[in-house]
Amino acid sequence: MSDKLTKTAITPATHTTPPAKFSHGVKKGNILQVAGQVGFGPAVEGQAPTPVGPGLREQTLQTLANVEAILKEGGASWEDVMMMRVYLTDTDHFAELNAIYNEYFADLAEAPSARTTVYVGLPAGLLVEIDALAVLG
Repeated sequence: MSDKLTKTAITPATHTTPPAKFSHGVKKGNILQVAGQVGFGPAVEGQAPTPVGPGLREQTLQTLANVEAILKEGGASWEDVMMMRVYLTDTDHFAELNAIYNEYFADLAEAPSARTTVYVGLPAGLLVEIDALAVLG
């Protein structure tokens, strides 16, 4: 019998199949990695995903909801998240992102995760992308 841990793909019902050979989330043992999520609304059969709105607030809240859906599907919560990476398309959005982030995570019981923010190019209309690493148990 092997002691090898199984690596499992995590795809909540709210998400479409990834457009390439990657998983929205991957769990192995007590580690759950959430791939970069953007502000697409819940999957609708036969329709291409689109951003929930043009504003940073709408997109950030939807992006966090998309990350949380994968965390929950993998048996984790925000309390289990050790690291988050935030990718913004505009340096002018940093202060607004921090305000949204602080409000969203105001009720965390444990220490907040570590976080890195970088500036990137994203497909047209997308303003923010977020990934997360969680350790369960």
